Amino acid sequence: MQLLIKNIKGLVAADDRTGSKVSGKGMALLNTITDAYVFIENGFISDFGKMTKMPHNLAQNRFTDTEIIDASGKFVFPSFCDPHTHLVFAGSREQEFADRIRGLSYEEIARRGGGILNSAKKLHETAEEELYNQSLKRIYEIIGMGTGAVEIKSGYGLNLNDELKMLRVISRIKESTPIEVRSTFLGAHAVPEEYKNDREKYIGSVINEMIPVVASEGLADFIDVFCDEGFFTIDETERILMAGLKYGLVPRLHANELGNSGGVQVGIKYNAMSVDHLERTGDAEIEALLDSDTMPTLLPGSAMFLGLPVPPARKMIDAGLPVALASDYNPGSSPSGNMKLIMSLGCINLKMMPEEVFNAVTINSAYAMGISETHGSITKDKVANMFITKEMPSFNYFPYAYGSNMIDTIILKGNLIH
Repeated sequence: MQLLIKNIKGLVAADDRTGSKVSGKGMALLNTITDAYVFIENGFISDFGKMTKMPHNLAQNRFTDTEIIDASGKFVFPSFCDPHTHLVFAGSREQEFADRIRGLSYEEIARRGGGILNSAKKLHETAEEELYNQSLKRIYEIIGMGTGAVEIKSGYGLNLNDELKMLRVISRIKESTPIEVRSTFLGAHAVPEEYKNDREKYIGSVINEMIPVVASEGLADFIDVFCDEGFFTIDETERILMAGLKYGLVPRLHANELGNSGGVQVGIKYNAMSVDHLERTGDAEIEALLDSDTMPTLLPGSAMFLGLPVPPARKMIDAGLPVALASDYNPGSSPSGNMKLIMSLGCINLKMMPEEVFNAVTINSAYAMGISETHGSITKDKVANMFITKEMPSFNYFPYAYGSNMIDTIILKGNLIH
């Protein structure tokens, strides 16, 4: 299939960024071509530029099988890449939402059987086909909101069979939908209730039972650990990451959400693709990240929903770091995969400029997933994942109109989705 989008008011992130990230002051730079076109062939970006420089064969529509879209008054963005989600889950947890309004903390709810263990119980009771059907609805929900690539974690299984059930559902989503998917094994999300007096036995199960089977069946790209207060210690995290590395699973990490856990430094030590959350991050963590290739990934939706401190995005960027943003789509602390809303929260709560936020949900978030060579910008030969907005007065209007649906047309792998 060939697709020509012409008369684009603004073609955003149109450049030669193949396999890179942007850091520090570079995050405020965003190349936008006005009065532009983009040409897609066989699922990839073939050409783009100013309308006045469109090749003659395109301008004269010499390709008989080319579909043409007139984007007058509209912008074209590369699709969002969401590098941290838990969107394969069973049921919902709105009762905990009400409990927090009544004054209970996240930790108190967890001690009463809520939180991750609540989701684990519901997932255990849900058949794999039903789990797939529930998750498929969420996938098409986020596709409709502009996401073209997503990382999905296990971690609501907390035993071998249920973790495998989750990972098989993720694999089916990868095979049956047009979105780009990366999968993460998160058996070390919490310690199940039955192991509360023998956590070492559960850690042994993760290392000696779950990781070998997950790896042998090729069900995960990454391994993650919830390295934070009340969950997994630095030593436990290191043992689990080392076991994953032995089987070729690339580390990524939950860190510094609930306390200054040391998780950032552990992630850097093991060359984690990203360290995520980071609400409790100070100068030592920023300094360590500056000397690494690890992407700090912030989850402003989760921080807002739980009333946590705002991740120090401004301080990180001013220090010269790159920053990625993710939705953390999950039933307990961020029940939304709306990356446009994440952009707005990045501007409003994290004090990031619109250009910085945009880079954080495209090229840098693609980097955090290990796919920035193929996704995250409008670049020749990258996968043609993009969306056309509704008519807008300016680029800044997109995060400014935080509650409005500004997406008109979605294109994934060169195909029109709607």
